[in-house]
Amino acid sequence: MPVHALDHVNIVTDQLEATADFYCDVLGLTRGARPDFGAKGYWLCDTSDQAIVHLMEFVPGSATVAGHVPGDKTAAVHHVALRCTGFDETLERLSAMDIDHRVNDRKYGDLRQIFISDPNNVSLELNFPGD
Repeated sequence: MPVHALDHVNIVTDQLEATADFYCDVLGLTRGARPDFGAKGYWLCDTSDQAIVHLMEFVPGSATVAGHVPGDKTAAVHHVALRCTGFDETLERLSAMDIDHRVNDRKYGDLRQIFISDPNNVSLELNFPGD
């Protein structure tokens, strides 16, 4: 069984609307169709309409979120990396929205990176190859 790509990342949040707004407003994802799982949430889609970020509302006591605490660092997962385009436009957007960020202009290769955190303290690495 070969793995070909990362399908999606699931985030449990007690800030559902703020988190959905962050991914839509900051990263340009769109809210897509989502099955009714009996709990609130969103599937946020990239430009090809692939749902790459799944959001689930944190409901204390629910078996689905047992062991998860919104806002805590995510154990061994250090960050989620997203392939992006529009480096300069993204920097302008982050600055205009007053979002803390760090730029990594690598000394090798043609990859530029911006690091940010979402409202749940999830670290995001935005990769801009050739940008």
